[in-house]
Amino acid sequence: MSFNRRHFLFGSFAIPGLAQRPPATPPNVILIIADDLAAWMLGCYGNKEIRTPNIDRLAQGGVRFNQSFVATPICSASRATLFTGRLPRQHGIHDFLTARPVEKPPQGQAAPPPSFGNEVMISDVLAPQGYQCGYVGKWHMGDDEKPQHNFNFWYTLLGGRTYQDPRMSWNGQVLEEKGYLADLLTGKACEFLDRQQPDKRFFLTVSYLNPHVPYTGHPQKYYDMYAQTNFDSVGWEPAAPNALREKEMLSDTVGNIRRCAAAVTALDDQMPILLSRLRQRGLADNTLVVFTGDNGFLLGRHGLWSKGLASDPINMYEEVVRVPMIWNWPGKLPVESSRPELVSFYDFLPSLCEVTGTAAPAGRKLAGRSYAPLAFNRPLPRQDAWPTTVFGHFRNTEMARDSRYKLVLREGGAGPNELYDLRADPREKVNQYDNQQFLRTRDRLTRELEAWRKAAS
Repeated sequence: MSFNRRHFLFGSFAIPGLAQRPPATPPNVILIIADDLAAWMLGCYGNKEIRTPNIDRLAQGGVRFNQSFVATPICSASRATLFTGRLPRQHGIHDFLTARPVEKPPQGQAAPPPSFGNEVMISDVLAPQGYQCGYVGKWHMGDDEKPQHNFNFWYTLLGGRTYQDPRMSWNGQVLEEKGYLADLLTGKACEFLDRQQPDKRFFLTVSYLNPHVPYTGHPQKYYDMYAQTNFDSVGWEPAAPNALREKEMLSDTVGNIRRCAAAVTALDDQMPILLSRLRQRGLADNTLVVFTGDNGFLLGRHGLWSKGLASDPINMYEEVVRVPMIWNWPGKLPVESSRPELVSFYDFLPSLCEVTGTAAPAGRKLAGRSYAPLAFNRPLPRQDAWPTTVFGHFRNTEMARDSRYKLVLREGGAGPNELYDLRADPREKVNQYDNQQFLRTRDRLTRELEAWRKAAS
């Protein structure tokens, strides 16, 4: 029994909802990653106040996964899972990487373990198949200055978080750049596209810092857009007693949501530049564009600001684990399509391997399986039904979530265990863990979580 869980390129002519044939030719791939961007923050996922028209059009021209989750709601660990298909207890990155970790409560990790250098990433799978691999933006998985994992075009952010005049590594050479970070990243990504030829395949990651703090340094026009917006629909609350990381933002919640929204819209405006260059180079028809965020974010919901470490103890709220996952490939994927299945970051590597016709790395005990058939709206064999539960793991906290319920367990008295009925209580306000009416559900999810943990050990 398996416990693996389970246009803008506007010229697509596919009919919504119809199954698409598997591609005859493996595509190029552009993976766009935003930092600290939850699904609920985008218009295409229901947000009415943060303006993301370009990302929304990308979703309209392709497939939107409505229930896409990270395994770990923190950046470095989540990215490692996305690129390796493995979990923190397997790849060894359990938290964000920092030179100054704080141990009580646990925050941060000084460096990846030495074994992380032996992990097999998506780029390591694709490069031997003739893919030119480029990485632009935030890496944050160790040795940020050093080109690695078969990326032969390397432009990465170094040292701290800044949106103006950043320090970058250009193929291992440190540059003191001038200008707005998002513009610089898009420009370098376009330079990569300019080097590509229609008869050669490529895999390009463009990893933006937006909308990560600090919320300063973006062009003024984006702040002006939100100067009068009250964000009444966000549902933010006064600071919770257990608020931890970035709790200072809650002293001016609306003001800081305005600034974060400015960063999101500034990111959104990068999309037409990047995708127009793709069309100009004649590469759009054979390029799969994927858009996601490395973890979710709270922005004042639950009286917390940040992500998994926004609270003590660690939280696994929907806002921090549910992220956008948008696939767009003109003429190959259905348009105006949404998928209800629960998918996870640990499913992404096998999914991309299937789409590109490459074998998933052997002997790695991958935690997930390919959801490519779902993206192409192809039926699965009855005996191979899609799993109905996704799982999460962040240090001493684990999660099992199915289509209705969420179980959160904490080791060693690190905090209360939790169980939520998401259908009746979507904002996770009423903990049903000790409610005898939910005992059968609690025990079932506990058994599933134990089996998942064992399978990945």
